[in-house]
This record gives sequence, C-alpha cells and structure tokens, in this order.
Amino acid sequence: MPAAASGIGLAVSTVIFALRPDDAGAPSVWLPLVRRIREPYLDRWALPGGPVALSESLEASARRNLLETTSLEPTYLEQLYAFGDVERSPDSRLVSIVYWALVRPEEAERVSLGENVRWFPADDLPDLAFDHNLIVEYALWRLRTKMEYSRIAHAFLGDQFTLAELRGVHEAVLQRPLDPANFRRQMESSGAIEPTGEVVSGGRHRPPKLYRYAGGVELADAGPLTARVVAARAQHPPAPRHEGQPEPAQEDHR
Repeated sequence: MPAAASGIGLAVSTVIFALRPDDAGAPSVWLPLVRRIREPYLDRWALPGGPVALSESLEASARRNLLETTSLEPTYLEQLYAFGDVERSPDSRLVSIVYWALVRPEEAERVSLGENVRWFPADDLPDLAFDHNLIVEYALWRLRTKMEYSRIAHAFLGDQFTLAELRGVHEAVLQRPLDPANFRRQMESSGAIEPTGEVVSGGRHRPPKLYRYAGGVELADAGPLTARVVAARAQHPPAPRHEGQPEPAQEDHR
C-alpha cells in the first residue's frame, strides 16, 4: 500500500468566458490569460489563479485571485472540477480547484489588459502552463453541454434581451447557426423566458420585443449547500480597489 502523499499544494484557477467579436466581427467565446513571470513555465500563458490562503474559503480565494490578476468581480462563479494529476506540475505535487466564471460584455471591459494579461479565443489557445489546455477544453465542453438544457445563456446577457441576442449567444457558444423561426418557437414554448411588454426603441423597422427569464435565475445552484455558499460570500466580500492603486504582479497562476 503506497504511503500517504505529503507536501501537497492547494491552489485555485479560474476559467473566465466572455463573448467578444472575432476577426470577422462575429461573437465568439474568449477568455483572459495571464503570463507567468517565474518558473515553472516562465513566460507561458496560464489561467488566473494562485495558492489558497489558510484563512479563506476556496471561493474567496478564487475571487481574490481574479480581482488581483484581472480586476474582475464576476457575478457568475461556479466550482468546475478538481485537477490533481501527479505530473501536472514539474516541481511539486499540486491540486487545483478550478472555477469558471461567465461575464457579460460590460464586465469583460473591466479586465486590466497589459503585457501580462491578454484575451485569447477559447478554441485557439497557445500551449499553456501546467494542464490548463485540458482545463479549458473541459470548461468549454461543460459550457456547451449546459447551453443545451439550462438557462446559462443568461450569464452573458443583460436582464432584458431580444430573441436575436439570445440566439446569438447560443450560436456563439455552440459554434453553429440556428434557424431563427425554430429557435423562437422553442424558446417561447419552453416557458423559460417571457416578454417584458417593452420593445427596443430607436429602430427604423418594427421594433423587436424585449424578453427576460421567467422567475428567479440561480445559475450556480448549490442545492443543500446554497445557504452555506451565500453566507461565505457575505462573510468574505472582495476587497475594493481604490483609484490609482497599483496593479499587483501576476505571481502564481495555477
């Protein structure tokens, strides 16, 4: 029987998905990556993340690392999976608890871009540090699977939206065109959305209707753990960033 492992490191990493235009102007799935500034994998791009502090929860650690490395405070943040293969780090045994975040366009604009932070198309990534290519591949699979049966598209939209905007989210994530008439029938018959009674103003033609999701939308449902998760978020809110405060160095993105 093998001896118990010792010296295992615990870290968090986060996959952040946003819809941004590609070279042709069509919306597609992008994510921000950070450049490593030390070994292992010096100068390689990686997911934002770092070690978990003894005094904070896993989600609090994920949120802190996101704020420090990208300036993002996403509304939707959900635990995705744990990655802990023996070979994933060349210099230590490291287990990463991976979260994923979905952000709206106005949230994505808050990312602090620079030499060490950059947006990349999710389906066309360079060779990343650690096993982060596998992590992103898994996160994309989960996103596309959930898009088929859940309300997860709401995370990319405002509170009100047109059917064309909703269809655009589905097409961008699923990477295929959808028939507008069939999509309208499916969405209106699903009971998931409802008209607001308002329309988009300012257009020349017949203004499109505005819709919203029916009932409350809890995208990251933690089931029996929901109360605990909400309490933890209230107890450990992210620290505010003051204007003029220097950006911290991108340290340990695992």
